[in-house]
This record gives sequence, C-alpha cells and structure tokens, in this order.
Amino acid sequence: MSQFNQTGAEKPNEERRKTPIIYWAVIILLLIGCIFLFYKNNRDKQSFDQNSKELMAKLDSVKTDRASLQSDFDAASAKIDQLVSSNAKLDSNLQKDQNEIIALQKKIRSMLGNSKATAAEMKKAREMINTLTDKTTQYEARIAELEKENLVLTNKNIVLTKDRDSAVTQNINMKRIGSVLHASNMRMEPIHVKKNGKEIETSKAKKVDVLRIKFDIDENRIAESGNKKIYIRMVGPDGNILKSDANGSGLMTTAKGDQISYSIQREIALIKEQPVKDVVVDWHQEGDYPKGSYLIEVFSEGYKVGSASVNLR
Repeated sequence: MSQFNQTGAEKPNEERRKTPIIYWAVIILLLIGCIFLFYKNNRDKQSFDQNSKELMAKLDSVKTDRASLQSDFDAASAKIDQLVSSNAKLDSNLQKDQNEIIALQKKIRSMLGNSKATAAEMKKAREMINTLTDKTTQYEARIAELEKENLVLTNKNIVLTKDRDSAVTQNINMKRIGSVLHASNMRMEPIHVKKNGKEIETSKAKKVDVLRIKFDIDENRIAESGNKKIYIRMVGPDGNILKSDANGSGLMTTAKGDQISYSIQREIALIKEQPVKDVVVDWHQEGDYPKGSYLIEVFSEGYKVGSASVNLR
C-alpha cells in the first residue's frame, strides 16, 4: 500500500519536470520560425528591391534609348525635308528613292510614338533609323550627281545658245548685206536749161543749172519688194559735201555706225528680183558751180553701192 502510494506520487513529479522542457522546446521552435520568417522576408525584400532596381534601370534605358532614337530620327528627317524642298524636280529613280524614304520615316515615327514599345522594338527602330540615314546619304549623293550633270548640260546649252545666236546673227547680217541694193551704170550729167525750157548738157561750170545723177539698180534676189531709200553724197571740188535745206540734206548712219552727211535722198519702188532702170536725181544749187571735179556716192543700207564723177571747166 505504501509502495503504491509512493509510485503514484512520483509520476506527477515527473510530469511536472517534463512540462518546462516542452515549453522551452515550443519557444525555441517559435524563435526558429520567427528567425526563418524574418530572414525569408528580408531576402524577399532584397530580391524585390533588386528586381525593382533592374526594372527601373531597364525603363531608364528604354527611355534614354527612345530619346536618343528620337533625336537621331529628327536629325535625319530634317535633312530629308531640306533635300526634298530644295529639289522639287527629280528624275524617276530619285522620286522612287524619295518615296521609300518617306515610307520608312512613317514606320519609324509610328514606333517612336508607341509609349509601350519594348526594348526589342526600340532596337528595331534603331536599325530602321540607321537604314534611313544610309538612304538619305545615298539620296543626297544622287542629287549632287544630278546637279553636276545639270551644270554640264547647262554649260553645253549656253554654248549651243551662243552658237545658235551667233549663227542667227550671222545669217541676219548676211541677209542684210545681201539685201543691199547695188547701183550700176552711174553717170552724172551737168544740165543747162535754156530760156525756152530746153535742157542741154554742158561741161562749163558757169552754165550748169542742174547736176543730173543717173544710175540703175541691179536685180536683187534677197531684198523684198517695196520702197527703198537711197542716199546720195555729192562732194564738191573743195572736198566739202554739197548740202542745202531745199534738197533735204541731213545725216545718215553707215553700216559701221558712223554718222555722215548726205546731200539728197530718194525712195525707189523695188520689185523683188527685178532691176530698176534709169533712176534720176536732180541736184539744184543756189549760186554757181565751182570749176573742178565732182564726186557722187550712192548709199543703200549704210553701204556705198556706187560712185561716179564729172569734171566742170
């Protein structure tokens, strides 16, 4: 009986000794769990922070790349716009290149305008911008080549134009010279008019009343039909030109551009390719005719076309 009681009393004591151990074991396990959770949370936080930094770095990189791409694209586009605006007239090949460049610009602009574009898309945009830059360089080189060719053609055209103008001028001058009338069979008759009106030739200066100039106009195949002016210069024995207002004396311009005096002018009716026979021009002078040799010169279109002389004694 006493033994039983002793055994029964020992069991509660053992249980009481085990209870603190269990508590401590639980506490240790809880501490270990807390430490594990703290460590895990700290590691997850570090991993999250690291991932966040990498993500932000990627976003910054994409943003930087986008800005760089936009800058390069703007520079290439400005160059293209300048080339296009200054070269409105393009050949067919250059027009094709321009269309391709404009289409490429449109694609790049669309990609850069996408705010959600990925790094891969930005890389693709970079490749397209590089292609655009190369095409712009080729386009500019082709324009320079065309401008050089145009300059050569322009110089050739200037030379051809000068040659043409020279030939036209030469033809005009040849036609003008060819249209100059030629006087032939020139003679001069000193005329004395009697009281009864009868005219007779004389060689005596004191009897001369009229100096009558006669000549023919030869056939001309170039000169057009119509009235043509003939200018006559009469040079007296003293070497001076005979002039008078009554005879319509004045100045004429020679083919060389010089201004010279003429004594009298007449208009003749010319028919193309037909001669004009016996053109008569009378010179009436106030006062006596000095003795000596008189020279007669006939001008047409500024050229001297005939001459004759007579001596009065």
